[in-house]
Amino acid sequence: MNYPDLLNSLHPGFFSKDYIRTLPAEHIFSEQILDLRSASPEAVEVSCPEHITFGFAKNLLAAIHEAVGQVDPDWVQYFHEGSPVFCAFDGERIVSFCCLDDMGWHHGLHISGPGCVGTIPSYRGQGIGLKMVQKATALLKQQGFDLSYIHYTHLDGWYAKLGYETILRWNCKGILWEKTRDTAL
Repeated sequence: MNYPDLLNSLHPGFFSKDYIRTLPAEHIFSEQILDLRSASPEAVEVSCPEHITFGFAKNLLAAIHEAVGQVDPDWVQYFHEGSPVFCAFDGERIVSFCCLDDMGWHHGLHISGPGCVGTIPSYRGQGIGLKMVQKATALLKQQGFDLSYIHYTHLDGWYAKLGYETILRWNCKGILWEKTRDTAL
């Protein structure tokens, strides 16, 4: 697969956007994928507190905005009424979250993935966010998506624990590195 073409297909004109062009050149980010046709997202042992539950947040926009605002206030704009937001809950409190938008099709592959992933500061370091991404990824597989795509991250090693592979690294000037193309995709 041509990974730069995949990025451009999912995010047209990405490197021409002002918020990307004005990033410091030393800030390097990654794009990652997990092939859901062959991967078993829940095969990895990820522990988190037993009382934490997982599921979609329905009719909880104010609570979602409150949690997202604790992680990155700039992300609040991406969370709308009716958006598919998968969460970790402590009782009724949202403590971790991610968007699960359908990103569309690329060369016959249906793509989705967790985006704007965050855990509120007081709940970090307990495995909650990783367990949430694992469950969200497994759900995408159950829904019939072919690839799970992580866009614009600096946490490659964190996602790699679940089997995600880095396919591109980039900065404000464009692509710095790409994985040798994988003919299986």
